[in-house]
Amino acid sequence: MSSDNILDRMLASAKQSKKETARQQRILQSAVSLFAEKGYANTSTSEIAKRSGVAEGTIFRHYGTKENLLLAVIVPFLKESLPAMAQEVFEEVNPAKQAGFEHFLRALFLNRLRFFRENKEIFRVVVKEFVYRDELRNELMAHIQRDIVVYMFRAMDYFKAKGDLPDLPNERLLKLIFPYVFSQFVIRFALASEEPPISDEEEAESVVRFVLRGIEGYR
Repeated sequence: MSSDNILDRMLASAKQSKKETARQQRILQSAVSLFAEKGYANTSTSEIAKRSGVAEGTIFRHYGTKENLLLAVIVPFLKESLPAMAQEVFEEVNPAKQAGFEHFLRALFLNRLRFFRENKEIFRVVVKEFVYRDELRNELMAHIQRDIVVYMFRAMDYFKAKGDLPDLPNERLLKLIFPYVFSQFVIRFALASEEPPISDEEEAESVVRFVLRGIEGYR
C-alpha cells in the first residue's frame, strides 16, 4: 500500500518542481516540511520564513495567507497526482476482488476514512476553500470528474453486470452514493471537534446500510 500521508508526497513533488523561482521553491519546500513535522495548525508563517531564509513579509507578498501558501502546493500536486492516486485506491479495493457491491463500498469507505484521518488538517483547509472559492472548486471538480468518477463508473458497470446494482444511469447512482458518503468525511474531519465514539467498522456499516437502502428503492 502506498503512503496515505499526502504531505510526504507533496514534499517529494515540491522538491522536483521547477515551476517556481528559487526563492518560492525554498518557501514551498520549507512550508510542506514544517507542516509534515509539526502539523499545519501548529506551523507559523514566521517559522516558514526562518527556515526558508526569507523575511516573513516576503511570504505575505507572494501568498497573502498560510492557507494560500498551502493551496499553492496542494492544488498543482492534486492536479498532477490525482490519476495515480485514484488508480492506487481502486487497485487496493479492486471491485473484482470484492464479494459484491456492499463489500466494495465498505472497503472503499474504510480506505478513504484512513486517508482523510491521516490528512485531516489539510482536508479542513481544502474543504473550506472548496466551498468559498468558485475558481478552485471548478478546477478541482474537473479533475475529480476526469480522474475519479471514471473509476466509480467502471465499478458500477461491473456490479450492474453481476446484478448487484439496479440498471440505472451511473450519474444517478453516483448521486445516491457520493453526496452522503462524502458528507460523512466532512462532518467527521472538517466540522466535528472530535471523532465519534464508534469504531471505523461500525461507521462503515452504518454508511453502507443507508446507501443500500436508498439504492434498493430504485429496484
